[in-house]
Amino acid sequence: MWKEFKEFIFTGNVIDFAIAVILAAAVGLVVNGFVNDIVMPVVGHFAGGYDFADMMYQLGDEMNEDGTPKNAIRYGKWINSIINLLIVGWVLFMLGKAKIKFMGAAPDPDPTPDQVLLGEIRDAVKK
Repeated sequence: MWKEFKEFIFTGNVIDFAIAVILAAAVGLVVNGFVNDIVMPVVGHFAGGYDFADMMYQLGDEMNEDGTPKNAIRYGKWINSIINLLIVGWVLFMLGKAKIKFMGAAPDPDPTPDQVLLGEIRDAVKK
């Protein structure tokens, strides 16, 4: 069982996936910083100096020691998350377009033997 696990864990796909997850986490931190520290202050400025992260619906009168409500629906943070998602999606879209532009589209793979056989059958039936 140890041998099978070793073969599984050291296959290229698992290592590639692990690298992708680590890079995605790092990119996520960079994008979060960009959204929270650069984009949202600009959006807040044009929205009348309001910070979306402070937007909430208070559910009760109880307050924490620091003056923040104990129970509140913080929909402003959710708005920030949506903006974050849109920016990440845009960046990934642009990266994909750049890859296609510089590397070209991936060529169509050769048909498998099953596909060739099915094509021959289709052509024979047409005749």
